[in-house]
Amino acid sequence: MFIRRFLQLQIGLLLYGASLALMVEANLGLNPWSVFHQGLSQMTGLSLGLIVNAVGALVLLVWIPLRQKPGIGTISNVLLIGTSADLFLWLLPPIDGMALRIAFLLGAVVLNGAATGAYIGAGLGPGPRDGLTTGMVRLTGWPVRWVRMGIELGVLALGWMLGGAIGAGTVLYALSNGPLLQFFLPMFEIKAASTPQPVAS
Repeated sequence: MFIRRFLQLQIGLLLYGASLALMVEANLGLNPWSVFHQGLSQMTGLSLGLIVNAVGALVLLVWIPLRQKPGIGTISNVLLIGTSADLFLWLLPPIDGMALRIAFLLGAVVLNGAATGAYIGAGLGPGPRDGLTTGMVRLTGWPVRWVRMGIELGVLALGWMLGGAIGAGTVLYALSNGPLLQFFLPMFEIKAASTPQPVAS
């Protein structure tokens, strides 16, 4: 069971990085955290994937006062998503034409939902940014939707000021990510095996 969960986790994170690369190539706007990552990438000259991994590692430091505990999935998230994004950005050919850009964007958004469902469904620990949200919810007592919205609006604003790409893709992601995750998560969620009940003699 652990091997299946571990493999599902790795595949989910690999595909999450691929979805990020597709969104970047579409050039129609990124999700909030990716806007921030792209802005930092442009400011520093470092690759987008390296920034994704570095920000994930820095967010983990914030977990310490929030008393969040990382799992295998958390560490894998920090190491793999950005690496995968850089790999797919290198592999994908340049695209031209609005129709193809829209196709890349739609594919990226759907793939992102499936990939998120796969790595969360593996149940091996949240990603750094997800753990930041849950830690802040526990610390503040505020509803998760407001905490998540506040964090994402904050990184979106910072990313925009740094030159990250905001556009139709940003809006589409914001509107569709929740429903897509709700659709895909039950497909990939691995339930813990129930303990057999003793049979009365």
